[in-house]
Amino acid sequence: MGWETMNELATSQSVKQLLDRALRGGGFSTQKGGDYGPDATAWAIIALSILGGDMELIEAARYRLTASQLEDGRVGISPDHPESFWPTPLAVLAWQGAPAYKETQNRAVTFLLTTSGLQFKKKPELPFGHDPEIKGWPWRSDTFSWSEPTAMAMMALQVAGYGDHPRSVEAQRLLMDRQIPGGGWNYGNTTVFGQVLHPMPESTGMALNALSQRISRDSVQKTLSYLEDSITRLKTPWSLGWALLGLGSWGARPASAADKIAACLARQERVGSYDTSSLALLLVASKGTGGLVSIYQE
Repeated sequence: MGWETMNELATSQSVKQLLDRALRGGGFSTQKGGDYGPDATAWAIIALSILGGDMELIEAARYRLTASQLEDGRVGISPDHPESFWPTPLAVLAWQGAPAYKETQNRAVTFLLTTSGLQFKKKPELPFGHDPEIKGWPWRSDTFSWSEPTAMAMMALQVAGYGDHPRSVEAQRLLMDRQIPGGGWNYGNTTVFGQVLHPMPESTGMALNALSQRISRDSVQKTLSYLEDSITRLKTPWSLGWALLGLGSWGARPASAADKIAACLARQERVGSYDTSSLALLLVASKGTGGLVSIYQE
């Protein structure tokens, strides 16, 4: 069996895995037989929409996702933890292109535009090197802005038509301030007590997607070089998926991308099934050769 056929088989089997997690009342569980999860549901919608999945199933999932939205527009991770609103950008992407959910999506966008992480003035005695006065987004209410939720919010706003909004522009400045001197991003620090911290491929991939078509290539060349070198060693779904989308968003997707995705999917036979979000991300990476945002611009 040739690699191309094997890759198609791996993708087909993974779509079936995803469909096996669809819930009777709409939405998706994190694992087969599990409970509803808003993040898992949003990622499943994104992947199945890109792959041309069953629209009735997708619409049922979109409707179920609205149950996770609060009055102020946020989408929380669970009813018990509304302060953890990081699935909101995912929901914006999941509702994109669905007229029936335009008002619902607008409420989520308004929440993002009017919400930010905590800011404070930078003082010489602080141990970290980045600027804490720049507005971005946190994982949860009343906490600091971090790279990954900021990148996700930027992507959601750009897809929804708010890429030039002042909040998006300021968030771009935040990500550039958080880029590690030698290239790449991590959770949101550059240096601590004078020590340069290490980048992480998933954080880097998200940031590259968010900044694509917004800044010069020279501004992220060290980051692209870091990720091109790192991807040869990546085997986990979250790191690999975001790294491929990040490189793809800058026209640097490796020729071996499909083989890497197929090998990662096949690894489930040894390590067990990936969670729904990771599985969906790999499927998105298999189709999103130009990055995540570009999928919605085609």
